[in-house]
Amino acid sequence: MEEHAEALEADLLRYYGVDLLDWHREALSSRRLAVLVRHLPPDSAFVRAREGEAAEWGLTDHLLAAVVDHLAIANWMFTSANRDEYADPPEAPVPVPRPGATDMSDCPPTADQADVGHGPTAAELARFFG
Repeated sequence: MEEHAEALEADLLRYYGVDLLDWHREALSSRRLAVLVRHLPPDSAFVRAREGEAAEWGLTDHLLAAVVDHLAIANWMFTSANRDEYADPPEAPVPVPRPGATDMSDCPPTADQADVGHGPTAAELARFFG
């Protein structure tokens, strides 16, 4: 709390009309202060300061990013399948960057990365088609 005291003070005033100095004056109990801090909304300055950009992304934002990624891969696959056989292949789509994903390993694989694995063996194919 000390690291983001200014953001916390502003949020307590904004959302609850409570002055943080009331805790120092012993007019606000530690338990009540902890409850108020724990239940600050995700768009509060304190939560954003503590969690960074990840606090701004909710479930809807993550689902929309996944939809965009899947649509881009589907369009890439359609374009790849319907291109002239002598034309250069289209570039694979780049996933939408997610908060906290600096190396993009948290993002879904691109079409290039999805088929990197080894194919089935002859025995596996024979068992599948047999």
